[in-house]
Amino acid sequence: MPGRAGLPDVELMKIGTYNVHRCVGGDMRYSVERVARVIRELGCDTVGLQEVDNRPGARTSSMQLERLAHATGMRAVAGNALALGDLYYGNALLTTRRIGAIRRYDLSVHGREPRAALDVELLGGSQSVRVIVTHLGLRAAERRVQVRKLLTVIEGIPSECLVVVAGDINEWLPVSRPLRWLQGSLGEAPRGRSFPVWAPMLALDRIWARAPGVLLTLQVHRSREARAASDHFPVKAVVALWSRDARVS
Repeated sequence: MPGRAGLPDVELMKIGTYNVHRCVGGDMRYSVERVARVIRELGCDTVGLQEVDNRPGARTSSMQLERLAHATGMRAVAGNALALGDLYYGNALLTTRRIGAIRRYDLSVHGREPRAALDVELLGGSQSVRVIVTHLGLRAAERRVQVRKLLTVIEGIPSECLVVVAGDINEWLPVSRPLRWLQGSLGEAPRGRSFPVWAPMLALDRIWARAPGVLLTLQVHRSREARAASDHFPVKAVVALWSRDARVS
C-alpha cells in the first residue's frame, strides 16, 4: 500500500473492538447473523470480540465464534472460555491476517466474574503486531488489579514490537487510575461514546496502539444494524504498521 507523505512502505491495519453481548440485541432477540452483518459493515481485517461464546467444537450449544468466523470469512482465535452459571462467554479475535503465537492470560479477581485477556501475534507486512483483546470488570478496585496485570504483560513485550490493545475497558471516568496507567504505557488515544446504543454516553470500548503517531483514526460505528445487534456499538481504528525503515515521529 502506498505510504503517507514522507513515510515509505506503510501498511495499514483496520481493527475493531466489539462487545457482542452474547449476540443478544436491545430487543432481546438472539441473532448471530445480525452480529456478523455488523462485523462485515466494519470493513476491518481484524476485530476483537468480547462476551462471545468462544468454546470450540460441536459440543457447544451455540458455537457462536465458529458461526461468526464462517459468516465473515475470517479466522477465529478463542480466548479463555469463562463460565458464569450456565453461560459461557469470553474474548476472541477474528482476522484475515496470518496468525502467529497465541497467549492467554487470566485477569480474574477473587469473588468477581472471571475475566481474561487474549494476546495474538499477527504476521505479515514489514513487521508483526501483538493484538491484546480484553474485557475488564465492573468494579473500580477490580479494574485496578486487572490493569496492573495487563501492564505487566505489555511492559514485558519488547519496545520495538507494535502492540495494539482493544476491548471493553468498563472505565467511564476519564481521570480514573486504570485509564491513566494505560495511557502512561500506551499513550493517549481518541475515544468515542459507544455505550449504551440507545443513548451512547460512555466511552467504554477503546483501542490503543503503542508507538507515537501510529493510531491514525478512530470512530464509533453507529449503523442501524449495530444499534439493534448488541448493547454496545463497535469501535474501529486505522493503525499504521510502519516498515522498519520508516521513522515514527
